[in-house]
Amino acid sequence: MNTDLHQIGLIYIAHMIAAASPGPSNMAIMSMAMRRGRTAALALSAGVITGSLFWGVLAATGIPALLACYAEVLVVLKVLGGVYLLYLAVRAARSALTPDGTGSPPLDHGREFRSALLYRRRLLLHLTNPKSVLAWIALMTLGLGPGATAHTVAIMLVGCATLSVTIFCGYALVFSTKPMVKLYGKARRWIEGTLAGFFGIAGLRLLLSRS
Repeated sequence: MNTDLHQIGLIYIAHMIAAASPGPSNMAIMSMAMRRGRTAALALSAGVITGSLFWGVLAATGIPALLACYAEVLVVLKVLGGVYLLYLAVRAARSALTPDGTGSPPLDHGREFRSALLYRRRLLLHLTNPKSVLAWIALMTLGLGPGATAHTVAIMLVGCATLSVTIFCGYALVFSTKPMVKLYGKARRWIEGTLAGFFGIAGLRLLLSRS
């Protein structure tokens, strides 16, 4: 039991560090919160959380063995994820280059439809990011031994889900506050330009990486 608690603790710490660290998903949530408000940012967060848990469940139920047989799946995911990140970089760059932020096409009208669209977009990005798969596999290797029980795996997944909700939704809530929205109004073009560079670099690294 003590061994299981130690393993789960290692996974929680590693997952928390990985989820809270600056990355394309966190940057997108922060920007969306300041630009479109809390509801849009929470929809984006939900897509990230769903995609993360999807890979977490697969990593816990045998996807490493599957990927060992079909390594080309990671290549396809890498290309799709890299292209989509570059698409987001272009959108952010167009917005940064226009005084009123109209360089990026507006989201669809209607709050419910807009939220669903944001959710799908972020889910798609997370599902086509091979680094998410590899990160979860690394977590399993780090914290779960070959004798880990189903109960231990379930506790690990529930705990990581709770951490993901807390971290990603926390970013959405914090960055949608009035001071942050005011900051975005003053520095919109700089923020969008930074976001474009961040997405562009991440996309190129994903496409050019060998692993």
